[in-house]
Amino acid sequence: MSTLYQRNFLRLLDFKDSEIQYLINLSSKLKKLKKNGKEIQHLRKKNIVLIFEKESTRTRCAFEVAAFDQGANVTYLGPGNSHLGYKESIADTAKVLSRMYHGIEYRGHNHNIINILAKCSTVPVWNGLTNQFHPTQILADLLTMQETLNEKNLRKISCAYVGDANNNISNTMLEAAAITGLNLRLVAPKKYWPDNQFFSQCQSISKEKKSTILCTENIEEGVKNVDFIYTDVWVSMGEPDKLWIDRIQLLKKYQVNENMIQLTKNKNVKILHCLPAFHDKNTILGKKILEKFNLYSGIEITHSIFEKNSSTIFEQSENRLHTIKAIMIATLIKNNCSF
Repeated sequence: MSTLYQRNFLRLLDFKDSEIQYLINLSSKLKKLKKNGKEIQHLRKKNIVLIFEKESTRTRCAFEVAAFDQGANVTYLGPGNSHLGYKESIADTAKVLSRMYHGIEYRGHNHNIINILAKCSTVPVWNGLTNQFHPTQILADLLTMQETLNEKNLRKISCAYVGDANNNISNTMLEAAAITGLNLRLVAPKKYWPDNQFFSQCQSISKEKKSTILCTENIEEGVKNVDFIYTDVWVSMGEPDKLWIDRIQLLKKYQVNENMIQLTKNKNVKILHCLPAFHDKNTILGKKILEKFNLYSGIEITHSIFEKNSSTIFEQSENRLHTIKAIMIATLIKNNCSF
């Protein structure tokens, strides 16, 4: 699609419904080509730089493998590997990298940093995650929803996002719902609802598509008859214990468990999780939280529910690779419709 060529990919609200659907369709085609051993390299002689101020497993691996599959060269700049914002301004860094690379990925903290990178760069900039938005993740989630239900029209799909509804995943889900017409319910205590002005903006856009976006504290109301329940971790490494106490006390009744599944009234409901997940004691942080707060069978999701839905969740994780590949091809190759 020519409208995506040389575009930045910073947040979903920058795009039209047709452009998002094009990326999903392209991702699906690329996925099939890879699995059938028929992938064609469109990014040969392209150089990609990955800036990771915040480390990751899935995002780094997805970008690197997507680039390698397509024949591109990759430079990884991890935390402390560059002078970004410390010894060299963000603007100057963008100008330097633009002269050496065809595309720049950034994963970090404040969304304003990636806005400056994009403004000062002459090549596409892609958002691998900021505190405000996580668009490559949600694009993979939309692909997973369509694949799981064999449904191409997102307006016919309903999803309940449960837990902390004031983070980069819920923010980007809101944007996705507003653009595509996906029916979305944010199920969370009011303290963890999204910014009111931002929510109203997304809700206003969604009404034009006759879809529904709502926030509710009522779990039964929020999950009834949905096709998907989506959750994410409640705490992150490095956050103070005091924050854990306040958050877990409020969120523990929003754990995705068997009782919540029963409340959906949908025996075929599927679970999504962007990972990592604290569903057992097999991580240092997960074990610490479970023992400290006397929780059992998982934190944001129980182990049994996670295991029952693991095929969907890990397909969701793999789809990061295919959607990121689609984004790179669509923004770097002018004529990319020959698939």
